[in-house]
Amino acid sequence: MIDISERAQQHFLRLLSQQGIDGLSIRLRVTAAGTPAANCELEFCEPIDLAGGEWTIECAGFNFHVDGDSASWLDNATIDFEPNATGGQLNIRAPKIKGDIPGAQAGLIERVRYVLEADVNPKLASHGGRVTLLEITAAGAVVLQFGGGCHGCGMVDVTLKQGVEKTLRERVPEITAVLDATDHAVGEKPYYAKADGKSAVA
Repeated sequence: MIDISERAQQHFLRLLSQQGIDGLSIRLRVTAAGTPAANCELEFCEPIDLAGGEWTIECAGFNFHVDGDSASWLDNATIDFEPNATGGQLNIRAPKIKGDIPGAQAGLIERVRYVLEADVNPKLASHGGRVTLLEITAAGAVVLQFGGGCHGCGMVDVTLKQGVEKTLRERVPEITAVLDATDHAVGEKPYYAKADGKSAVA
């Protein structure tokens, strides 16, 4: 089901030994499975924390548990550890956790919404922002609503043109325009406050 490389197993074993807790293991679960926001989460796990429905993989010196509800989403997943000068990077590749990516035969709304959730919003989240689809007009224009840190942000035009619109046009080439319907004058917590009379990029 899951291929855990020898390097990853050694990395986990080092982490577990540093905790100094007998019987400690690692547990993996998927959050928001089957959606563009799906993610893998690892945590330390004591025997008392196990629910009983986990899949257990016996590794060199420890047990690795997979949450029972997450198991089907982790088929053909791989876990590896790549050492580097600053320590290393743990890489989890789980190709099925987001479900099926809408193909060319899927509707325009479905494909645009998937790109927003899978590609655009994770990037905007670093600034506390998000964007939602309001409508797609008969002419093929995508109308968006910005929220969070993007609501009232002085850099929202740059975000729209160089980020959101560019990504949408690359992934869904038949759209004709990307429009912002947000009333930015009432944004309460913009990431970049807009200075009156000044350019946001000045």
